[in-house]
This record gives sequence, structure tokens and C-alpha cells, in this order.
Amino acid sequence: MSRDGVTVTGGPRATEARLLTGAVVLTSFAAVLLGWSESPELPPTAIVTGLALAVTALVAHLTVRAFAPDADPTLLPLAFLLNGLGLVFVRRVDLATGSDLAATQTVWTAVSVGALCATLLVIRRVAVFGRYQYTFGLLTIVLLLSPLIPGLTAGVINGAQLWIDVFGMRFQPGEIAKLTMVVFLAGYLERNRALLSVATQRIGPVMLPAARHLAPVLVAAVMAMVIMAGLRDLGTALLFFGAFIAMLYVATGRLAYPAFGAVFFGFAAWLAYLQFGHVRVRVSIWLDPWADVTGIGYQLAQSLFALGTGGLTGTGLGLGRPQDVPFSATDAIFVVIGEELGLLGATVVLLLYLVIVVRGFRIAQTARDEFGTLLATGLTVTLAAQTFVIVGGLTRLVPLTGITLPFVSYGGSALLSNYLLIALLLRISDESRGAAKGRDPDLQADAAARRRS
Repeated sequence: MSRDGVTVTGGPRATEARLLTGAVVLTSFAAVLLGWSESPELPPTAIVTGLALAVTALVAHLTVRAFAPDADPTLLPLAFLLNGLGLVFVRRVDLATGSDLAATQTVWTAVSVGALCATLLVIRRVAVFGRYQYTFGLLTIVLLLSPLIPGLTAGVINGAQLWIDVFGMRFQPGEIAKLTMVVFLAGYLERNRALLSVATQRIGPVMLPAARHLAPVLVAAVMAMVIMAGLRDLGTALLFFGAFIAMLYVATGRLAYPAFGAVFFGFAAWLAYLQFGHVRVRVSIWLDPWADVTGIGYQLAQSLFALGTGGLTGTGLGLGRPQDVPFSATDAIFVVIGEELGLLGATVVLLLYLVIVVRGFRIAQTARDEFGTLLATGLTVTLAAQTFVIVGGLTRLVPLTGITLPFVSYGGSALLSNYLLIALLLRISDESRGAAKGRDPDLQADAAARRRS
């Protein structure tokens, strides 16, 4: 039997189990190959990586089976495969640089999967978020400003002030703010869709709705982007803007919003170029990285050299030189993949992201209510834009930014937010598929609440 383009034998959870098994096996095999590049004996780190992924995959699968039985069967395995490949290549960077990042990333993987399970356990209906739209909007601003709070701030790191210290651990609250901002936008746009769809005022050649209806969401989005710009996190500001425009278009169906957004983006980019020296530096590197190949253009030049060295099939696991690329475990992890797995391996990784994005938009199309549609759209656009911006920067398609590759790059807060994103998509898809099968999520949620009480 086929459902939504996915062949189902034994139901979606059986499909998910098989795909998860394949993801764990493939990741474990890659870890073994990496270990063998250093020693002919079976590497203990490969065994630890395989066991850790197998246990977390089992826990996640059982949780989804119990609390989201009709959820999309491809999202979790795809996330695990990307996460597992990320662990392998972070370990590769460790071997080349003498660092110990893979162990920390493994712990963050367990924490992030635990957060996914907790989200599915607690949140039975995503529509409940829509009731607290302004709370989520305020929470977004608080999260974005928290790196400026004395006693919490971790200071300026790599030219940006984005991190806080919580119980000795460094955390980037902006990663969670991406999700809370999307929830706020989905809630506001759902309630005001009709008003925002009716144009009553003209600004030049563009017709827009009354200012009192557009102002709240516009002010919140602009405030978030201005704060990010002030903190020198222009990559995240771009993600906010992309999600905002996409959700506004989906809610209203008016092409005027993307058109106006394109003009606003051009103006904002020009203003950022004039106001921020690091933006001018990144643009100059993008235009000509060879002008100062040993200075400001070093990272991009080394990234291009590494991708060129990889060729079609790559140098092989453990045979590249990730130590030559600055920030190879975070910003430039895609370059390490491209060098050692070649164009074919890098393309496979991009295809994994493409499948997640396609499934995300499919979930948005089939959501049981408008809030679910807007939320799924915003989450999917955020993931897609983040992947495009970082890969495009490393391949010199767009200026390079400091954001990370979802699920693959080293970084606990980013990994946590990405698994929460997957959890929300799983919940939306479970609701829509369950309703199509005659299962009422509202009644089930009420029954579960009665049992807990």
C-alpha cells in the first residue's frame, strides 16, 4: 500500500523502524571505516557511536509509536541519519585537530532526542500553542536579548554575542527563538488571515491591509531581526525574515508580500553593508576570496580547495585535511563531507535535506487546521533556508554566514532546536493522518488528560 508517496508495509511505524535501522547501520559502518583509517583494529569509538545511536533511535521510535502512531515515518530516520553522519565527521575533525567534540555532541544527541520524546508526550495538539501567540512573541524577544544579561552572557565569541552560560554549559538561545518566533507568527496569522488578505491602503504601486492589522506582526518580526543584527547574527536574522515572508504569503495568498519583502530585503542588505564592517568584509570575501587568501579570505579559500580536492568520489573517510579549514566542526562541516565523500557524498547529504523539506511541505498541505499549516510551513522554511545559506556560503553562491548545518554541525543548542522542530512536524502529521483515519486527536488528548488526573 502507498501513502503520500511512501510505501507502507505494516503501517508507518514499521516503515520508520526499518528506516531507522538502516540509518543506524549506515552510520555505524561509517564510524568503523573512520576508525580503520587510524588503526586496523575495531575502534571502540565506533562501537560507542553505534550503540548510542541505536539506543536513542529505539527510545525515539517507541515514543513515536506510543504517542504519535500516525506520524510521518520518514522524518525521524532522516534526522537520525544526518545526526549520525554529523557525529562521524565531528569525530573526524577531532582526530585531525586533537579536540574532543564528538563526545559532547553524543551527549547533546541524547538530550535532544529526550526533548523530542518529551514534546510528543506533553504536546498532544499543536493548536494549543495558538492560544499563547503573544506569550511566544514575548519569549522570542527575551531569548534574543538574554545574551546581553549580565551574569548570563558568555561574552563576545568569534565577533558575535549570542551565547549564555547556564550551569557551566554554553547555550545559544537564538536557536530556540527561531521556533518560538514561528509559533508566534503562525498564531497571529491564523487569527488575522482574513484581515491581512484584504488590501485597503496603497503604498506606491503596492496595496496593503490596514496598518493596525499588519503592525503587530511586522513590529515583532522587525524587532527580532534588529536584535539579531545588533548581536551580529545576520544569518539568523535572514532566517527569521525568510520564515516571516513565507508564512505571510501562505496565510494570505497575496504576491504583494513577497514582492514587498524582496524590496525590503534589498534595502536592509544595503543598510547592513553600510553599517557593519564585518558585512563589508564578508561581501568582499565573497566577491574575491583570492585577494587576501592568507588573511580574511582564508576560510573560504580553504573550503573551495577542500571541495576541489574531493572531486567526484572524495579522498575517503579519514584521508582529508579538515585541520586546514577554520571552524571545520561547526560552520564548515559540509566542506569536510565534500572533501572526504566527494561530490556524490555531498549530493546525497543535500538530497536528505531535500526529502525532509518535501515531507515538511507535504505535512503543511495536509494539516488538519490552518494553524498547523502555517506552523509546518514556517518550520520547514526555517530548516530549508538554514541549509541553503550555509551550503551556499561555503560554495560561494552567497556570502558566508556563521550559522550551522542542521543536525550535522557541532553545537548542542542547534541540535536541540532541530529535534524540537522535527517533533512539532511529527505531531502535526500525526494529527492530520489520525483525523483522516477517523482518530480524533482532541478526544484522545482529553482522555489522556483524564487518565493523568
